[in-house]
Amino acid sequence: MKTVMIADDSAFMRTWLKKLVENHNYRVIVQARDGEEAIKQYSLYRPQLVLLDITMPKVDGLQALKGITALDPKASVVMCSSLATSSHINEAKKAGAVDFVVKPHFHGLIDILNRAAENHSPDSPS
Repeated sequence: MKTVMIADDSAFMRTWLKKLVENHNYRVIVQARDGEEAIKQYSLYRPQLVLLDITMPKVDGLQALKGITALDPKASVVMCSSLATSSHINEAKKAGAVDFVVKPHFHGLIDILNRAAENHSPDSPS
């Protein structure tokens, strides 16, 4: 079972996402309320996949993404945000996000996680 970290400032959204991914054979091992906490939790737990919001206090999701990929350039981070502007999507992908999902609909989230898990598994070529 693949491990996941969910980073979102909304407790409701973290709970909703946790239920969604755990119903599809993923295990949420850690959650974060802001970008600063996301970087710290990633360094401690090293989840296989990260769901990361953009708009969060202290450190926003794009800066957290940069912090996580600085720790682990092969981190599998999927950005989840209602701020799906082309500039945010491009910046996220440039900083190392494997994909971008628009809140609150999350169309294709499980397919995206499945691809990210497959493409970033330890056995897959880089």
